[in-house]
Amino acid sequence: MFTGLVEEKGVVTAIEPLGDSVRLSVRGPVVTSDATHGASISVNGCCLTVMGQEGDVFSADVMAESLDRTSLGDLAVGDEVNLERAMAAGARMGGHIVQGHVDGTGRLVDRTPSEHWDVLRFDLPDDLARYLVPKGSITVQGVSLTVVDVSDPPGGGAGPWTADGTATSPSFTVSLIPTTLADTTLGGLEPGDRVNLEVDVLAKYVERLLVARLPKETA
Repeated sequence: MFTGLVEEKGVVTAIEPLGDSVRLSVRGPVVTSDATHGASISVNGCCLTVMGQEGDVFSADVMAESLDRTSLGDLAVGDEVNLERAMAAGARMGGHIVQGHVDGTGRLVDRTPSEHWDVLRFDLPDDLARYLVPKGSITVQGVSLTVVDVSDPPGGGAGPWTADGTATSPSFTVSLIPTTLADTTLGGLEPGDRVNLEVDVLAKYVERLLVARLPKETA
């Protein structure tokens, strides 16, 4: 389990194809300081298992399912990634409960800079929108963030947004303070960039419990 508080920005040092998977190597002095074989490290919000370590570089195997369903498949050597070690028992819960199990991907629709923070709007899959509420929590690229607002635009559309930047899919906004912009990869995102999303697992449990108690026709 993680908290969504990024400990450092790591750098991808190697991507080795292994048939239906890849071996990803990442430099991260902080997260490797006490890493052991089999330890869990969140890479851009994906929980990966440490398979090897050499100095401040660790390697992890990423299977095809993860490459297809997350933004890890977009990575290239030299890219920065958000890193976080698994939460230690007794540590402060600074963010929210994050499993490192990506629910889907979204894309940055637009960003609005201001004097002290940036407002970023992301689209997200239709089946994840119901788990978001204003002032609720969401994990974007492994970063625990507070949802500012959620938009469910009517109608269809040919894609997640039109040429003029108008969202045609569900979307949400977050406000990023200077620390988040500087200490995570979110500060360098550009419109169109794909991101990993993990909704609050508590919302999914509540939904399942409620549906189980409803009459079959209502559910």
